[in-house]
Amino acid sequence: MSTKPLALVVDDEPQMIDIVSFALETQGFTTLSARDAEKAWQVFKSRELDLLVLDVMLPQSSGLSLCRRIRQTSTVPILLLTARGEAKDRVAGLEAGADDYVTKPFHPRELALRAEAIVRRTRGAAGLRAEVVCGPLKIAEGSAVLAGHILTLTPTELRLLTRLAAEEGKPVSFRDLLLAGWQVDEGPGGRQMLKTALYRLRRQLSEHGYPHAVEAVRGTGYRLGIK
Repeated sequence: MSTKPLALVVDDEPQMIDIVSFALETQGFTTLSARDAEKAWQVFKSRELDLLVLDVMLPQSSGLSLCRRIRQTSTVPILLLTARGEAKDRVAGLEAGADDYVTKPFHPRELALRAEAIVRRTRGAAGLRAEVVCGPLKIAEGSAVLAGHILTLTPTELRLLTRLAAEEGKPVSFRDLLLAGWQVDEGPGGRQMLKTALYRLRRQLSEHGYPHAVEAVRGTGYRLGIK
């Protein structure tokens, strides 16, 4: 990376902040920290962040609530830390707008590599010059425009939409979509994670008059049905 990415680490445990911050800094990040949601919100509003590493369990306001609040105004990548590994908890985080999650306890090196991968994918998407056109949808230079309306998508949602649009209505397999969105080809909860992200994507497309644009292809994957 040509410039050091800036990450905000949000956790109410000082020891956890130290562990995460050290892991990220070892991987080339600059870090800031906050111990509650309100302080994190103030930092978010005042700094240009490349990543948030956000604990789900925070005092006063939860990490999920903060994630939803941030998603109302920003597509900055968010990596959730959760002590719960159940599928429903992972889904709740993704529905709130997170791009990825790490379950405690975790290996600091794994967290740092995931964080680096998220930022690399995001920067890569922002720098894209290739253009994908599918009916009224145009994707170019890291943004998507549908029938003249700019879509507010997270980096993960943009990658998924680009992969679907590139096939021009042909089915895209679960594996290919997981690779496009998260650079994994399977794993526990993978399909549910994909389903949740595509639900958010459908909601965006529906707001602009295309409620059935993302169609499930039984036993295969999904396709984009925009005409």
